[in-house]
Amino acid sequence: MALNQVNFEQPPGDPGRYGPDSAIWQVHGDFSSMLCGGISALLLQMLHPLALAGVWDHSRFREDIYGRLRRTSLFISATTFAPAPVAEQLIERVRAIHLQINGTDSASTPYAASDPDLLTWVHVAECRSFMAAHLRYRRRIVTTEQQDQYYREAAHIALALGARHVPASCADIADYLAQMRPRLRCDERTRDVARVLFQAPAPSLLARPAVAIMLHGGVDLLPDWASQMLGLTQSGLRRRMVRAGVHSLATVIRGCVRNGAYHCAMRRMGRPL
Repeated sequence: MALNQVNFEQPPGDPGRYGPDSAIWQVHGDFSSMLCGGISALLLQMLHPLALAGVWDHSRFREDIYGRLRRTSLFISATTFAPAPVAEQLIERVRAIHLQINGTDSASTPYAASDPDLLTWVHVAECRSFMAAHLRYRRRIVTTEQQDQYYREAAHIALALGARHVPASCADIADYLAQMRPRLRCDERTRDVARVLFQAPAPSLLARPAVAIMLHGGVDLLPDWASQMLGLTQSGLRRRMVRAGVHSLATVIRGCVRNGAYHCAMRRMGRPL
């Protein structure tokens, strides 16, 4: 989704910020699991009232939910796989945008997108969701040490954006989420974001079943307490059906998507797939 804006194949041999031997290339390199993880991350992020307020006040998500997902995809792809100067340029652009996003939430609490603690929440919700999706649907980074490596590598982006006290291990992520739970809430605005996501028209009739499977796959990746807050709990049978559907769809997608950011970056490095 980012190939029209970033050239991931040039210059040859440039490893970017991480390189092909990093854990983050493996986790972010699978489009299918990242799509499920991105949906889960958005739902989890919106449980923070200040993160929700920023999206509510400054985003066109109601009219263009897929556009928001595409922009997020571009940022993640470029900061992971693009040559370092491209990644740095995009990080600076996003930092500048964040400085313009501020206001108050529905309880009149002030927020700013550049708030270091809020940036940490958004980052953790994303990375936790991406890792959960990877472990369920790809499983190349599986040991605790490898997962910790992923979180350490991903933390560099959050810190570059201005986050602070970024958890960088499985244990730290779990502790952070436990500490954040009392600050989270689900209100009518949160449910409205979920409704927009689930009711958004699919890009085509053929894509409609695939989109539905991925949406429910994203819900399945949520922590149980988060899905309960959102009122999106799934039965055991439903979870098994969703997981089987995502696995089947992922197999098809992996066979079709041969020119994603990961593939282009691997060619840039002269690495066979």
